[in-house]
Amino acid sequence: MNTILNKKVKHIQLGHIEYKKALEIQEEIFQKTIKTKIENRKNESNLLTENHVISCSHPHVYTIGKSGDEKNLLLDKEIIKKKNLDYFKISRGGDITYHGPGQIVIYPIIDLENFFTDIHLYLRKLEEAVIKTLKFFKIKSGRIKNHTGVWVNYKSKKAKKICAMGVKSSRWVTMHGLALNVKTDLNYFDNIIPCGINDKAVTSIENELDTSLSLRKVEKEIIKNLFKVFKFDLDKN
Repeated sequence: MNTILNKKVKHIQLGHIEYKKALEIQEEIFQKTIKTKIENRKNESNLLTENHVISCSHPHVYTIGKSGDEKNLLLDKEIIKKKNLDYFKISRGGDITYHGPGQIVIYPIIDLENFFTDIHLYLRKLEEAVIKTLKFFKIKSGRIKNHTGVWVNYKSKKAKKICAMGVKSSRWVTMHGLALNVKTDLNYFDNIIPCGINDKAVTSIENELDTSLSLRKVEKEIIKNLFKVFKFDLDKN
């Protein structure tokens, strides 16, 4: 049986949405895609698996990966409740991070078997899309060995993370993704040890440019670069 690959990707814009609601939407799409793959294998059928890229932003929330160390949360959980912050332990890789207003979050829910089966290449391509986006806005950025994500001043000891990443993959279907700081209030990172790395700072696009940018403009550019880097075809249906 010849497998038919689906290169089309739907872009879903959720706007500013509570983390829990966005997670539920991710899970629904993720489980539906996996179910299709199980049915294909079980019945030797050839149903196409769908691919999605979700873009959004969230109210103030801290999330920690399945292998993260809760000691990297520097606030008591009772204080989190009093400050109207949210906190979730989730299924992605990576340690603790912050999401909030002024940040663009991208969740690709992709069947990698439609493209390539290499999770490390997947992460590098996510990074490349961010690097290209930052270059468009005149910010030089890059990678640091053994630290997933995108950094400015990446060749110096004063490297600052501008984009965090954490993903999950099951049966080559991905979920979770990346968070790019655009006009983020960086003070919220003071309540955590971001990604469990205590000797590196964080930054944002506005912090680097010392000028204001619209989230929509940056969102449009990063989506364009994701489709370009991964060679996605836009599903307009």
